[in-house]
Amino acid sequence: MINDNNQSLNPNEEQNDTQNPPDADNLWQLDESALATKYATDPENGLSTAEAADRLQHDGRNELETKRTSRFVQFIKQFNNSIIYILAAAAVLTFFMHHYSDSIVIGLVIIANAIIGYVQERQAGNALERIREMLISKNFVIRDGKKLEIDARELVVGDLVNLEAGDAVPADMRLISADNFNVQESVLTGETNPVEKQEEPMSEDALALADRKNMVYASTAVTSGSAFGIVTATAEDTEIGHIQQSVSDVKQTTTPLMRNLNSLGVGLSIAIVVAAVLLFLLGMVMDTYSLPTLLIAVITMVVGSMPEGLPASTSVVLAMGTRQMTKKNVIVKSLPAVETLGAVDIVNTDKTGTLTKNEMTVTKVVTPEHTFDVTGVGYDDNGGVNFDGHLKLNGKQVDWHQDSAMEWLVKIAGQTTDAELHFENNRWELTGEPTDGALTTLYRKMTGHDPEVEEIESLPFDSAFRFSARLADLDGQRLLMVKGSPATVLRLTDQANQTAYWDNAMDDLTADGLRVVALAYQVVDDDVTTIDAQAIGGLHLAGLVGIIDPPREEAATAIAELRQAGVQVKMITGDHPDTAMAIANKLNLAANVNAITGPEIDAMDDQQLQARIDDYNVFARATPNNKLRIVRAQQANNHVVSMTGDGVNDAPALKQADIGVAMGIKGTEVAKESADMVLADDDFADIVAAVREGRHVFDNIRKTIRFLLPTSFAEGLVVIISILMGHELPLYPTQLLWINMVSALTIQFAFIFEPPEAGIMARGPRNVKSGLLSKLDYFEIGYVSFLISGLGIFAYNYLTALGLPNVVGSTMSLNIIIFGKIFYLFNLRNDHPVISKYFFQNKMAFYIIGILILLQLGIIYLPFMQSVFHTTSINFWYGWGIPIVCGIVVLIVTEIGKFIRFRWMGKDGVID
Repeated sequence: MINDNNQSLNPNEEQNDTQNPPDADNLWQLDESALATKYATDPENGLSTAEAADRLQHDGRNELETKRTSRFVQFIKQFNNSIIYILAAAAVLTFFMHHYSDSIVIGLVIIANAIIGYVQERQAGNALERIREMLISKNFVIRDGKKLEIDARELVVGDLVNLEAGDAVPADMRLISADNFNVQESVLTGETNPVEKQEEPMSEDALALADRKNMVYASTAVTSGSAFGIVTATAEDTEIGHIQQSVSDVKQTTTPLMRNLNSLGVGLSIAIVVAAVLLFLLGMVMDTYSLPTLLIAVITMVVGSMPEGLPASTSVVLAMGTRQMTKKNVIVKSLPAVETLGAVDIVNTDKTGTLTKNEMTVTKVVTPEHTFDVTGVGYDDNGGVNFDGHLKLNGKQVDWHQDSAMEWLVKIAGQTTDAELHFENNRWELTGEPTDGALTTLYRKMTGHDPEVEEIESLPFDSAFRFSARLADLDGQRLLMVKGSPATVLRLTDQANQTAYWDNAMDDLTADGLRVVALAYQVVDDDVTTIDAQAIGGLHLAGLVGIIDPPREEAATAIAELRQAGVQVKMITGDHPDTAMAIANKLNLAANVNAITGPEIDAMDDQQLQARIDDYNVFARATPNNKLRIVRAQQANNHVVSMTGDGVNDAPALKQADIGVAMGIKGTEVAKESADMVLADDDFADIVAAVREGRHVFDNIRKTIRFLLPTSFAEGLVVIISILMGHELPLYPTQLLWINMVSALTIQFAFIFEPPEAGIMARGPRNVKSGLLSKLDYFEIGYVSFLISGLGIFAYNYLTALGLPNVVGSTMSLNIIIFGKIFYLFNLRNDHPVISKYFFQNKMAFYIIGILILLQLGIIYLPFMQSVFHTTSINFWYGWGIPIVCGIVVLIVTEIGKFIRFRWMGKDGVID
């Protein structure tokens, strides 16, 4: 049968490349004798056993090795980054200050981060191990003229290998004989259609690898036919070996969020340490306190100012985002990844199975009189035909039976296909070749049932005559039915006088990126029982079918939403550029679709590629190395890049990208191990939800930071201002510890439950170079810090001046800091005025505030808490009235700031 070899019947066949071989020899151009000379082998008898042993000793086994790092070293390496150093210093400092709870919390955060990093690194190692396992097989080899079955790891360059249907190709080979030989190369290319191979030398000087029809590659699979090939590369020199090396060479990049957090953490730590040193020196000069008291005050300032809860808060926000994504069938393998997708401005995706259904479908039928549009996509039999592009003819629904040629074409489609369709796991599953699946589906759409075939004989597809044929009895007649290359079949028919009509039809079909198959028939005598390929002629051409892997409807919707969100979607595929362009246009990938091919990329150096990479949105005939270079070039232009893929060939690019996204169902284990995120249901539309959630997560992290910094700095400023003014400290160290601890357990987590703001997908991706905070944010942090600390100090001085005990003033100042945080929380929750319909949107915030107030009641009125935290029972006015009034002052001032910021100056986000 013709099977899926129809991919080579027209110029729009799918092409799939892998990396160029390490040497410059054009192996595809050499004839058999030249190959035998080059590899010092015998094309009939193979290598001698002794020579094979020598080569194995010299070159090593045909297996991929992975460099292993001990698990202990991998774990220790996770502590080697700036934010861990800062956290460790804070943990040690709080421990020696006897703030054991803070020290324990920070220590747990450090260990949790290390474990997460360790698991990620082990997963990358697992991806390499998966690739290594792909070369483990057994194959038949000819040595000393004898056919032997050996372990593929024992193969050497120059070995003569026999390949049959079902074999795994064990090494890169140049074929010297091929009989209807087809190889499934999707493991390398991502494209699912088997590739027809040949043994003849090819004359071109610079063929792309996909066009080298006389070469096969390690880890691919033989789907039909048989062949002999001479091994040209083993182990790491094979194409799969190059991919493994690429995966190994790619260094795991730090996510934009973590880079921003690291930068912020380092900056804050330096600023706090410098302030502490200056404050200590100034205190020494002023001689306000004794040296021990001054040291305690400075350490108190550092502890109060350091936002120790920031890493924990960030981790919890990310974890909540990860949980939300899991509910949407998106598995996030590392916490920062959930935010990274919200920052991307380029989503690279493969075509087959991601943007398309990976289910070949007949979409056009051309008969001698009419053109039919076939509705329905994929292997689902829901659909029908539209007549000449119109749903109705003369106001009536079309009856395709009115076209006799169409009737014959449907019969031939059903009688010449061997594909079967089964409804399993809530989807149609194909048994057989994709092109046959398309014809079976066409038959079922038109008739409503599966074809029944009374076969007499079949003639499989052969590249020598480029068609297949079947002899069968149907409706009381014996028919010879043929399908194959349009040019070939047309010569065997009675349509010679209509060549122009069929040429125009083929041009129209191929212009739409369709693969074209011709179907013809002939009534023969009942005594005919065999098919003679040489004697076929005088056929009646029923028509042409145009087949394509159709785009997913949900993919088109997702692309539109991503474009609206300011995210560019780029297609990277091994397919032919015409087919890729056709799909891109159907999906409305961009306003202007521009394509470039892998060979054209190979002709550029890295600088040239970087300069031109943004001009293209379709990358056709792309190799694994092309994909890796594309991602790197985009990153060099300061893009935050997502890469979506499912094949082994995608693994290097998945790992290189800022966020790698693998398919959960059709994705290979290598791809899933290399990625940061897995789409459990293979639905590209899930990326839109992930981008939305990523932006939501970033907004909540940013709100958390904007909340934590001024409230933490306010605690430090209370100490600084008191030292500068020569006053007693309004707050005790244990009270500062309480503020940090109670905030870490309650109020700062209110932002976790803040819902996404309207229009979150209408704005462009954030500028990761601008950091987490803008100049306006820093200004806001400054005035809010001074406002809260100033209110606390003023109230303390006011009460103590009235003659009240210091412990009363201290307890009230403690409450003022807490209520300043509470009211500032309401200001930061969203961009709307505090009194609006959004006030009760985050109900969890009110529960959290309620818990915080209960804790405050405990610290103020429970005797054992009073003794630990230096508090006392106070009346409502001193203890609660003044703090509430101060909190309202904070809210009014910050609401005025919000009004000026958003109404007059425009929302700045994090962009200066």
